[in-house]
Amino acid sequence: MHTNSIIELNKQAYQKNISFLKTTFGKKVLLSSVVKGNAYGHGIKEFVAMAYDIGITHFSVFDVEEAKIVKATLEDKATIMVMGLVQDEDMEWVVANDVEFFVFDKSRLSKALKIAKKQTKKAILHIEIETGMNRTGFEKKELSSIIPILKKEKEHLVFKGLCTHYAGAESIANYYRVEKQIKQFNDIYQYLCDQDLRPQMKHSACSAASMMFPQTRMDMVRIGIMQYGLWPSPEVFVNYLNTTKNKTDPLHRVISWKSNVMSVKKVNIGDFIGYGTSFLAERKMKIAVIPLGYSHGYSRSLSNQGRVLINGQRCIVVGSVNMNMMTVDVTDVEIVNKEDEVVLIGTQQDLTVSVASFSDFSNQLNYELLTRISKTIPRKIIE
Repeated sequence: MHTNSIIELNKQAYQKNISFLKTTFGKKVLLSSVVKGNAYGHGIKEFVAMAYDIGITHFSVFDVEEAKIVKATLEDKATIMVMGLVQDEDMEWVVANDVEFFVFDKSRLSKALKIAKKQTKKAILHIEIETGMNRTGFEKKELSSIIPILKKEKEHLVFKGLCTHYAGAESIANYYRVEKQIKQFNDIYQYLCDQDLRPQMKHSACSAASMMFPQTRMDMVRIGIMQYGLWPSPEVFVNYLNTTKNKTDPLHRVISWKSNVMSVKKVNIGDFIGYGTSFLAERKMKIAVIPLGYSHGYSRSLSNQGRVLINGQRCIVVGSVNMNMMTVDVTDVEIVNKEDEVVLIGTQQDLTVSVASFSDFSNQLNYELLTRISKTIPRKIIE
Protein backbone atom coordinates (compact mmCIF):
# COMPACT_ATOMS: atom_id res chain seq x y z
CA MET A 1 0.00 0.00 0.00
CA HIS A 2 1.26 3.45 -0.93
CA THR A 3 1.88 5.47 2.23
CA ASN A 4 3.69 8.47 0.73
CA SER A 5 0.54 10.55 0.33
CA ILE A 6 -3.24 10.49 0.36
CA ILE A 7 -6.02 11.83 -1.85
CA GLU A 8 -9.03 13.23 0.01
CA LEU A 9 -12.45 13.59 -1.64
CA ASN A 10 -14.73 16.20 -0.11
CA LYS A 11 -18.29 14.88 -0.16
CA GLN A 12 -19.88 18.21 0.76
CA ALA A 13 -18.05 19.95 -2.09
CA TYR A 14 -19.30 17.32 -4.51
CA GLN A 15 -22.86 17.68 -3.22
CA LYS A 16 -22.70 21.43 -3.86
CA ASN A 17 -21.41 20.90 -7.40
CA ILE A 18 -24.18 18.45 -8.23
CA SER A 19 -26.83 20.73 -6.75
CA PHE A 20 -25.55 23.61 -8.91
CA LEU A 21 -25.52 21.45 -12.05
CA LYS A 22 -28.99 20.04 -11.46
CA THR A 23 -30.39 23.51 -10.81
CA THR A 24 -28.75 24.76 -14.01
CA PHE A 25 -29.97 21.89 -16.19
CA GLY A 26 -33.43 21.41 -14.71
CA LYS A 27 -35.21 18.33 -13.38
CA LYS A 28 -35.92 16.75 -16.76
CA VAL A 29 -32.25 16.39 -17.76
CA LEU A 30 -30.47 13.25 -16.56
CA LEU A 31 -26.93 13.80 -15.27
CA SER A 32 -24.38 11.14 -16.19
CA SER A 33 -21.23 11.26 -14.09
CA VAL A 34 -18.19 10.76 -16.34
CA VAL A 35 -15.60 8.75 -14.41
CA LYS A 36 -13.12 7.83 -17.16
CA GLY A 37 -9.42 8.30 -16.45
CA ASN A 38 -9.76 6.89 -12.92
CA ALA A 39 -12.55 9.43 -12.27
CA TYR A 40 -10.22 12.21 -13.46
CA GLY A 41 -7.65 11.04 -10.93
CA HIS A 42 -10.10 11.01 -8.02
CA GLY A 43 -10.33 7.18 -7.97
CA ILE A 44 -13.24 5.37 -9.62
CA LYS A 45 -14.12 3.04 -6.76
CA GLU A 46 -14.22 5.69 -4.06
CA PHE A 47 -15.72 8.38 -6.26
CA VAL A 48 -18.68 6.42 -7.60
CA ALA A 49 -19.53 5.21 -4.09
CA MET A 50 -19.60 8.82 -2.92
CA ALA A 51 -21.58 9.96 -5.97
CA TYR A 52 -24.17 7.22 -5.54
CA ASP A 53 -24.62 8.20 -1.90
CA ILE A 54 -25.80 11.64 -2.98
CA GLY A 55 -28.12 10.37 -5.69
CA ILE A 56 -26.10 9.86 -8.89
CA THR A 57 -27.24 6.68 -10.64
CA HIS A 58 -25.74 7.00 -14.14
CA PHE A 59 -22.02 6.68 -14.85
CA SER A 60 -20.09 7.02 -18.12
CA VAL A 61 -16.71 5.32 -18.59
CA PHE A 62 -14.28 4.93 -21.46
CA ASP A 63 -13.72 1.18 -21.49
CA VAL A 64 -14.80 -2.14 -20.02
CA GLU A 65 -12.02 -2.17 -17.41
CA GLU A 66 -13.52 1.00 -15.91
CA ALA A 67 -17.05 -0.38 -16.27
CA LYS A 68 -16.09 -3.44 -14.24
CA ILE A 69 -14.82 -1.27 -11.38
CA VAL A 70 -18.11 0.66 -11.29
CA LYS A 71 -20.04 -2.61 -11.47
CA ALA A 72 -18.05 -4.20 -8.64
CA THR A 73 -18.58 -1.11 -6.50
CA LEU A 74 -22.28 -0.47 -7.11
CA GLU A 75 -23.46 -3.85 -8.42
CA ASP A 76 -26.85 -3.36 -10.11
CA LYS A 77 -27.73 -0.08 -8.43
CA ALA A 78 -26.57 2.22 -11.26
CA THR A 79 -26.56 2.47 -15.05
CA ILE A 80 -23.13 2.12 -16.67
CA MET A 81 -22.38 3.41 -20.17
CA VAL A 82 -19.15 2.68 -22.06
CA MET A 83 -18.30 5.52 -24.44
CA GLY A 84 -15.19 4.01 -25.99
CA LEU A 85 -13.39 0.68 -26.10
CA VAL A 86 -15.27 -2.61 -26.00
CA GLN A 87 -13.05 -5.46 -27.15
CA ASP A 88 -14.81 -8.35 -28.89
CA GLU A 89 -13.88 -10.66 -26.01
CA ASP A 90 -15.55 -8.28 -23.54
CA MET A 91 -18.87 -8.07 -25.37
CA GLU A 92 -20.32 -11.12 -23.60
CA TRP A 93 -19.71 -9.54 -20.18
CA VAL A 94 -21.14 -6.21 -21.35
CA VAL A 95 -24.37 -7.70 -22.69
CA ALA A 96 -24.78 -10.14 -19.80
CA ASN A 97 -24.49 -7.32 -17.26
CA ASP A 98 -26.80 -4.86 -19.05
CA VAL A 99 -23.96 -2.40 -19.52
CA GLU A 100 -24.83 0.18 -22.15
CA PHE A 101 -22.30 1.12 -24.82
CA PHE A 102 -21.60 3.37 -27.78
CA VAL A 103 -21.77 1.80 -31.22
CA PHE A 104 -19.85 3.71 -33.89
CA ASP A 105 -19.13 1.06 -36.50
CA LYS A 106 -21.03 -1.81 -38.07
CA SER A 107 -18.68 -4.52 -36.83
CA ARG A 108 -19.49 -3.65 -33.20
CA LEU A 109 -23.19 -3.70 -33.99
CA SER A 110 -22.85 -7.13 -35.59
CA LYS A 111 -20.87 -8.47 -32.63
CA ALA A 112 -23.42 -7.10 -30.16
CA LEU A 113 -26.29 -8.69 -32.09
CA LYS A 114 -24.52 -12.06 -32.24
CA ILE A 115 -23.85 -12.09 -28.49
CA ALA A 116 -27.36 -10.87 -27.63
CA LYS A 117 -28.89 -13.73 -29.64
CA LYS A 118 -26.54 -16.22 -28.02
CA GLN A 119 -27.49 -15.02 -24.54
CA THR A 120 -31.16 -14.42 -25.44
CA LYS A 121 -30.73 -10.95 -23.98
CA LYS A 122 -30.92 -7.41 -25.30
CA ALA A 123 -27.79 -5.39 -26.03
CA ILE A 124 -28.33 -1.78 -24.99
CA LEU A 125 -26.92 0.54 -27.65
CA HIS A 126 -26.14 4.21 -28.01
CA ILE A 127 -25.59 4.97 -31.68
CA GLU A 128 -22.82 7.54 -32.03
CA ILE A 129 -22.91 9.73 -35.10
CA GLU A 130 -20.14 11.72 -36.75
CA THR A 131 -21.01 15.41 -36.77
CA GLY A 132 -17.62 17.04 -37.27
CA MET A 133 -15.29 15.78 -34.53
CA ASN A 134 -13.82 13.29 -37.04
CA ARG A 135 -12.98 10.70 -34.45
CA THR A 136 -15.66 8.05 -33.99
CA GLY A 137 -19.25 7.81 -35.17
CA PHE A 138 -21.40 6.84 -38.15
CA GLU A 139 -21.52 9.19 -41.11
CA LYS A 140 -25.07 9.93 -42.24
CA LYS A 141 -24.52 7.95 -45.44
CA GLU A 142 -23.54 4.89 -43.37
CA LEU A 143 -26.79 4.84 -41.40
CA SER A 144 -28.74 3.27 -44.26
CA SER A 145 -26.84 0.01 -43.64
CA ILE A 146 -27.67 -0.17 -39.92
CA ILE A 147 -31.24 1.16 -39.86
CA PRO A 148 -32.73 -2.13 -41.16
CA ILE A 149 -30.79 -4.06 -38.50
CA LEU A 150 -31.99 -1.84 -35.65
CA LYS A 151 -35.59 -2.09 -36.88
CA LYS A 152 -35.55 -5.83 -37.52
CA GLU A 153 -33.71 -6.95 -34.37
CA LYS A 154 -35.67 -5.12 -31.68
CA GLU A 155 -35.91 -8.36 -29.68
CA HIS A 156 -32.12 -8.31 -29.30
CA LEU A 157 -31.06 -4.67 -29.71
CA VAL A 158 -32.29 -1.70 -27.66
CA PHE A 159 -31.77 1.64 -29.40
CA LYS A 160 -31.30 3.46 -26.11
CA GLY A 161 -29.57 6.62 -27.26
CA LEU A 162 -28.42 8.75 -30.15
CA CYS A 163 -25.23 10.61 -29.31
CA THR A 164 -22.29 12.65 -30.55
CA HIS A 165 -19.38 14.64 -29.14
CA TYR A 166 -18.45 18.26 -29.79
CA ALA A 167 -15.05 19.41 -31.00
CA GLY A 168 -13.95 21.96 -28.45
CA ALA A 169 -17.08 23.55 -27.01
CA GLU A 170 -14.90 25.10 -24.27
CA SER A 171 -13.45 27.66 -26.72
CA ILE A 172 -15.27 30.44 -28.53
CA ALA A 173 -12.85 29.87 -31.42
CA ASN A 174 -14.80 26.69 -32.16
CA TYR A 175 -18.23 28.36 -32.02
CA TYR A 176 -19.19 27.93 -35.67
CA ARG A 177 -17.82 24.41 -35.82
CA VAL A 178 -19.90 23.38 -32.80
CA GLU A 179 -23.00 25.15 -34.11
CA LYS A 180 -22.60 23.20 -37.33
CA GLN A 181 -22.31 19.97 -35.32
CA ILE A 182 -25.50 20.72 -33.41
CA LYS A 183 -27.38 21.26 -36.67
CA GLN A 184 -25.94 18.04 -38.12
CA PHE A 185 -26.99 16.10 -35.03
CA ASN A 186 -30.55 17.43 -35.17
CA ASP A 187 -30.77 16.72 -38.90
CA ILE A 188 -29.71 13.10 -38.39
CA TYR A 189 -32.14 12.66 -35.52
CA GLN A 190 -34.95 13.87 -37.75
CA TYR A 191 -33.74 11.59 -40.55
CA LEU A 192 -33.96 8.58 -38.23
CA CYS A 193 -37.42 9.60 -37.08
CA ASP A 194 -38.49 9.83 -40.72
CA GLN A 195 -37.25 6.25 -41.07
CA ASP A 196 -39.56 5.26 -38.21
CA LEU A 197 -36.60 4.75 -35.89
CA ARG A 198 -36.48 6.78 -32.70
CA PRO A 199 -33.99 6.47 -29.81
CA GLN A 200 -35.20 6.51 -26.23
CA MET A 201 -32.95 9.50 -25.53
CA LYS A 202 -30.63 12.03 -27.17
CA HIS A 203 -27.39 13.15 -25.55
CA SER A 204 -24.43 15.14 -26.79
CA ALA A 205 -23.25 17.58 -24.12
CA CYS A 206 -20.06 17.41 -22.10
CA SER A 207 -19.42 19.96 -19.33
CA ALA A 208 -18.38 22.73 -21.72
CA ALA A 209 -21.19 22.22 -24.23
CA SER A 210 -23.81 22.04 -21.49
CA MET A 211 -22.83 25.53 -20.32
CA MET A 212 -21.89 27.25 -23.59
CA PHE A 213 -24.67 25.75 -25.73
CA PRO A 214 -27.77 25.11 -23.55
CA GLN A 215 -29.62 23.54 -26.49
CA THR A 216 -27.20 20.59 -26.31
CA ARG A 217 -28.50 19.45 -22.90
CA MET A 218 -31.27 17.40 -24.52
CA ASP A 219 -32.26 14.36 -22.40
CA MET A 220 -28.93 13.76 -20.68
CA VAL A 221 -25.65 15.57 -20.07
CA ARG A 222 -22.34 13.75 -19.67
CA ILE A 223 -20.58 15.80 -16.99
CA GLY A 224 -16.89 15.27 -16.34
CA ILE A 225 -14.62 18.08 -15.16
CA MET A 226 -17.32 20.32 -13.66
CA GLN A 227 -18.60 17.75 -11.20
CA TYR A 228 -15.10 17.65 -9.75
CA GLY A 229 -15.26 21.41 -9.15
CA LEU A 230 -13.23 22.64 -12.12
CA TRP A 231 -14.22 24.62 -15.21
CA PRO A 232 -13.41 23.25 -18.68
CA SER A 233 -11.71 26.56 -19.52
CA PRO A 234 -11.57 30.18 -18.32
CA GLU A 235 -13.87 31.05 -21.23
CA VAL A 236 -16.62 28.80 -19.93
CA PHE A 237 -16.31 30.32 -16.46
CA VAL A 238 -16.45 33.89 -17.80
CA ASN A 239 -19.41 32.98 -19.98
CA TYR A 240 -21.22 31.70 -16.89
CA LEU A 241 -20.39 34.83 -14.87
CA ASN A 242 -21.85 36.96 -17.65
CA THR A 243 -25.19 35.17 -17.25
CA THR A 244 -25.60 35.58 -13.49
CA LYS A 245 -25.80 38.39 -10.94
CA ASN A 246 -23.77 36.42 -8.40
CA LYS A 247 -20.17 36.82 -9.55
CA THR A 248 -18.71 34.06 -7.37
CA ASP A 249 -17.53 30.62 -8.45
CA PRO A 250 -20.34 28.12 -7.73
CA LEU A 251 -18.01 25.13 -8.05
CA HIS A 252 -16.09 23.58 -5.16
CA ARG A 253 -12.93 21.51 -5.59
CA VAL A 254 -13.50 17.91 -4.54
CA ILE A 255 -9.89 16.73 -4.46
CA SER A 256 -7.06 17.38 -2.02
CA TRP A 257 -3.62 15.77 -2.26
CA LYS A 258 -1.51 15.64 0.88
CA SER A 259 1.84 14.22 1.95
CA ASN A 260 4.32 14.71 4.79
CA VAL A 261 7.85 16.00 5.14
CA MET A 262 10.31 13.10 4.94
CA SER A 263 13.39 14.99 6.12
CA VAL A 264 14.75 18.51 6.65
CA LYS A 265 18.32 19.67 5.98
CA LYS A 266 20.45 22.77 5.53
CA VAL A 267 22.22 23.74 2.29
CA ASN A 268 25.20 26.08 2.05
CA ILE A 269 25.35 29.08 -0.24
CA GLY A 270 26.82 28.15 -3.62
CA ASP A 271 25.71 24.50 -3.48
CA PHE A 272 23.50 22.90 -6.12
CA ILE A 273 20.32 21.13 -5.03
CA GLY A 274 19.32 17.82 -6.58
CA TYR A 275 20.36 16.31 -9.90
CA GLY A 276 22.41 18.47 -12.23
CA THR A 277 22.80 22.21 -11.94
CA SER A 278 19.26 23.49 -12.38
CA PHE A 279 19.15 25.14 -8.94
CA LEU A 280 21.99 26.97 -7.20
CA ALA A 281 21.57 28.09 -3.59
CA GLU A 282 22.18 31.84 -3.59
CA ARG A 283 21.80 32.00 0.19
CA LYS A 284 21.98 29.62 3.10
CA MET A 285 18.87 27.50 2.76
CA LYS A 286 16.71 25.01 4.58
CA ILE A 287 15.00 22.40 2.44
CA ALA A 288 12.33 19.80 3.08
CA VAL A 289 12.31 16.52 1.19
CA ILE A 290 8.87 15.25 0.15
CA PRO A 291 8.48 11.54 -0.74
CA LEU A 292 6.66 12.20 -4.02
CA GLY A 293 7.82 12.53 -7.59
CA TYR A 294 6.85 12.08 -11.21
CA SER A 295 6.11 8.37 -10.67
CA HIS A 296 3.20 9.50 -8.49
CA GLY A 297 1.96 12.06 -11.02
CA TYR A 298 3.82 15.17 -9.86
CA SER A 299 5.24 16.33 -13.17
CA ARG A 300 8.95 16.97 -13.79
CA SER A 301 7.85 20.17 -15.54
CA LEU A 302 7.10 21.54 -12.06
CA SER A 303 10.82 21.42 -11.21
CA ASN A 304 11.95 24.77 -9.78
CA GLN A 305 8.45 26.24 -9.97
CA GLY A 306 5.82 24.02 -8.35
CA ARG A 307 4.21 25.21 -5.11
CA VAL A 308 3.19 23.33 -1.95
CA LEU A 309 1.85 24.42 1.43
CA ILE A 310 3.73 23.67 4.65
CA ASN A 311 2.72 25.06 8.04
CA GLY A 312 0.51 27.68 6.45
CA GLN A 313 3.13 29.03 4.05
CA ARG A 314 3.54 28.67 0.31
CA CYS A 315 6.84 26.98 -0.56
CA ILE A 316 8.52 26.53 -3.95
CA VAL A 317 9.92 23.29 -5.38
CA VAL A 318 13.67 23.65 -5.89
CA GLY A 319 15.78 21.42 -8.09
CA SER A 320 14.44 18.70 -10.35
CA VAL A 321 11.39 16.67 -9.42
CA ASN A 322 12.73 13.11 -9.12
CA MET A 323 10.98 9.81 -9.68
CA ASN A 324 10.04 9.42 -6.01
CA MET A 325 11.16 12.62 -4.28
CA MET A 326 11.26 16.37 -4.56
CA THR A 327 12.84 19.14 -2.52
CA VAL A 328 11.10 22.27 -1.30
CA ASP A 329 12.55 25.57 -0.08
CA VAL A 330 11.42 26.06 3.54
CA THR A 331 14.08 28.61 4.49
CA ASP A 332 11.45 31.19 5.42
CA VAL A 333 9.24 28.77 7.35
CA GLU A 334 10.27 29.22 10.96
CA ILE A 335 9.56 25.68 12.17
CA VAL A 336 9.50 22.61 9.90
CA ASN A 337 9.75 19.10 11.24
CA LYS A 338 9.66 15.59 9.86
CA GLU A 339 6.04 14.41 9.36
CA ASP A 340 4.66 17.95 9.01
CA GLU A 341 1.73 18.04 6.56
CA VAL A 342 2.44 19.03 2.95
CA VAL A 343 -0.47 20.08 0.73
CA LEU A 344 0.11 19.62 -3.00
CA ILE A 345 -3.50 20.30 -4.00
CA GLY A 346 -5.96 21.82 -1.56
CA THR A 347 -6.13 24.24 1.37
CA GLN A 348 -4.03 24.67 4.48
CA GLN A 349 -5.00 27.42 6.91
CA ASP A 350 -5.94 30.37 4.66
CA LEU A 351 -3.88 29.40 1.60
CA THR A 352 -4.82 27.18 -1.36
CA VAL A 353 -2.92 25.37 -4.09
CA SER A 354 -5.41 24.77 -6.88
CA VAL A 355 -5.27 22.28 -9.72
CA ALA A 356 -5.30 25.29 -12.05
CA SER A 357 -2.06 26.55 -10.51
CA PHE A 358 -0.40 23.31 -11.58
CA SER A 359 -1.47 23.82 -15.17
CA ASP A 360 -0.28 27.44 -15.04
CA PHE A 361 3.22 26.30 -14.10
CA SER A 362 3.44 23.11 -16.16
CA ASN A 363 1.44 23.75 -19.35
CA GLN A 364 -0.67 20.69 -18.51
CA LEU A 365 -4.44 20.78 -18.79
CA ASN A 366 -6.44 20.32 -15.59
CA TYR A 367 -7.63 17.04 -17.13
CA GLU A 368 -4.11 15.81 -17.89
CA LEU A 369 -2.67 16.63 -14.49
CA LEU A 370 -5.50 14.97 -12.59
CA THR A 371 -5.51 11.77 -14.63
CA ARG A 372 -1.75 11.37 -14.16
CA ILE A 373 -2.06 11.11 -10.37
CA SER A 374 -1.05 7.56 -9.50
CA LYS A 375 -3.78 4.99 -8.97
CA THR A 376 -1.78 3.49 -6.10
CA ILE A 377 -2.34 6.52 -3.88
CA PRO A 378 -5.16 5.73 -1.41
CA ARG A 379 -8.36 7.77 -1.73
CA LYS A 380 -10.37 8.78 1.31
CA ILE A 381 -13.84 10.36 1.44
CA ILE A 382 -14.16 13.30 3.82
CA GLU A 383 -17.74 13.84 4.96
